[in-house]
Amino acid sequence: MSAGEGAFLAMDGVGLDYGGVRAVDAVQLRVAEGEFHCLLGRSGCGKTSLLRLAAGLQAPTRGAVWVQGQAPAERRAEIGFVFQAPTLLEWRSALDNVLLPISLLRRPTAQDQAQAQNLFDRMSLQGLQQRRPRQLSGGQQSRVAIARALVTAPRLLLLDEPFAALDAITREELQQDLLRACREAGTTVLFVTHDLEEALFLADDIHLMAEGRLTQTFRPELPQARGADLRASAGFAAWGGRLRECLREGVAP
Repeated sequence: MSAGEGAFLAMDGVGLDYGGVRAVDAVQLRVAEGEFHCLLGRSGCGKTSLLRLAAGLQAPTRGAVWVQGQAPAERRAEIGFVFQAPTLLEWRSALDNVLLPISLLRRPTAQDQAQAQNLFDRMSLQGLQQRRPRQLSGGQQSRVAIARALVTAPRLLLLDEPFAALDAITREELQQDLLRACREAGTTVLFVTHDLEEALFLADDIHLMAEGRLTQTFRPELPQARGADLRASAGFAAWGGRLRECLREGVAP
């Protein structure tokens, strides 16, 4: 059996059944180190199940998942996960929420505090360190959740539609902040979304998913520098049209 054949994240013939229902079926996936990949598909197609398999939160019924040649459970300390809801602790400040993964293991050091403060700057959260979650907007809570996932400097970051409940402008700002932070850190990312424009803006590779299977994979021919003006470009519109057609009719882009 392959151990990933050099890919940072690899899935070989992965399947997952829930009480006789096949949620994930025969998935082959390769994500190179430092790349940003998106799983794109309609609700209920198996995206979240596949992400949980990548995190080691569930074991596959068939096949194998590898993170740097090992099972995800053996690399747990190097994997960050961001859920659909921010899931912040109401009785902790924003700063203490960001430091939570470290606090669960040991007392945060001055270096940990400095790393958290740096993330507040990178995620546009300056001056909000001592606010409680209820004092933050939805977008700010999402930024705190991402900073919390990044504070341990994970080599693999998994995100499950973290911006789905936000307004369009806030979502676009968060996409840029997330992409910049991950590029700067060299983080490998697998991001679940049902928003084709979000996938186009973020991803190096986009994997289309339907009925538990990866049906198409492609790499948009777009600039690596993803500024706000990219969304208004002819290339972005053209790839959006191809992707929409592929989602609608199941044809190759």
